Amino acid sequence: MQVEMATVTLWQIVERHAPELLPFLTRRELNMNIVLREGFDRLEPEDALEIVKHSICEQQKRKLLH
Repeated sequence: MQVEMATVTLWQIVERHAPELLPFLTRRELNMNIVLREGFDRLEPEDALEIVKHSICEQQKRKLLH
């Protein structure tokens, strides 16, 4: 079985799975590249929300470090 990795932006994930969150995310967050091990089409909504949460936390950590 071949693994179909995909690199997408957080914006693409949010647009498909949680468009109601778009106004609450910064441009920097939305432009983050995310690598999906099983491809974009196999991403489940609950996994998408976990990715959004993690991405926001990572951006906040980076702000604190700078």
